[in-house]
Amino acid sequence: MIPFNKPPYTGDEDRHVLSAMRAGKMSGDGDYTRRCSEWFEQKLNCPKVLLTPSCTQALEMAALLIDIQPGDEVIMPSYTFVSTANAFVLRGAKIVFVDIRPDTMNIDERLIEAAITARTKAVVPVHYAGVACEMDVIMALASKYNLYVIEDAAQGMMSSYKGRPLGTIGHFGAYSFHDTKNYTSGGEGGLLLINDDAFVVRAEIVREKGTNRSQFWRGMVDKYTWVDVGSSYLPSELQAAYLFSQLENADKINADRLRRWGLYYDALAGLSDQGVVCPVVPEGCAHNAHMFYLKLADLNVRSAFIESMKAEGVWTVFHYVPLHTSSFGKSASRFQGEDLYTTRESERLVRLPIWYGMTDDEQAKIISAVKKTLAAM
Repeated sequence: MIPFNKPPYTGDEDRHVLSAMRAGKMSGDGDYTRRCSEWFEQKLNCPKVLLTPSCTQALEMAALLIDIQPGDEVIMPSYTFVSTANAFVLRGAKIVFVDIRPDTMNIDERLIEAAITARTKAVVPVHYAGVACEMDVIMALASKYNLYVIEDAAQGMMSSYKGRPLGTIGHFGAYSFHDTKNYTSGGEGGLLLINDDAFVVRAEIVREKGTNRSQFWRGMVDKYTWVDVGSSYLPSELQAAYLFSQLENADKINADRLRRWGLYYDALAGLSDQGVVCPVVPEGCAHNAHMFYLKLADLNVRSAFIESMKAEGVWTVFHYVPLHTSSFGKSASRFQGEDLYTTRESERLVRLPIWYGMTDDEQAKIISAVKKTLAAM
């Protein structure tokens, strides 16, 4: 069986993790955390980045930093992972979902303004499949209504919008290094990008359990103490060491995935006469080949496709169930406007295997199985 995913592995992880183990400091904010942070700040031209144990916790930090209060409203798409909403629900916010665009599966920027009320505090665009949302429109709305923008760029490392890396355009950005992502820190992992200097000092405090411990280690205070709300948002040095080996090979990994994505597209884009839709990358967006998906006729066809592919020895998967249709989502949110595309498009989408190091033979088998399965349906 060809699996859906294999975590990226470059061959250098063992050496770096062993080095971190022997360094005598594994609790976080050691040499590997520093090296990763410097890499991101230089690569992204970002004022401040903070490694976190997961993208979920990066989003939770952002919610704390913008001081989400009970009754505040946060706008986002329903087609996303639950952490996007949970980070703000934990602070008492009401989630306001708007419909997605059927071409990119991203939030429909044209519908955001109608969802804004006096209680709206933030907009959280989710860059699905590493393809950018229309950030110019979103940032203009944020400026007009004095809103925060937190980019959920969990899938977006090495992607850009009009030349700007995803996660660096809003007030905050969040990356994921889960083992299903293009780059991993050994299972879980995340990064908070802080693009507004006004939040840098407080972000370090929130991340260090509400203490000024970072200032203490830099010699700015003679002892550290509790100065704000916070939690433990530091990853271990082992996570940072694993991640650093991937950052050293970031361009190589990106090129390999883009090649695989291109081979899929060249082989399958011609199946449109069978009702198959391939991913769309709008002009001005550079993607990172995080996923390759197909959209089929409907839910029944997709279910049959997944079962047939399994019989062919290929593991394919569907993705998010829209949050507004979930039992908890119904009480924690409201859907602004009509759900024209979110549910319909989510029920059509199926993801094909793609990972760093996939062989030509493996991909050829997947493509052959896709064509055989679709021809028989």
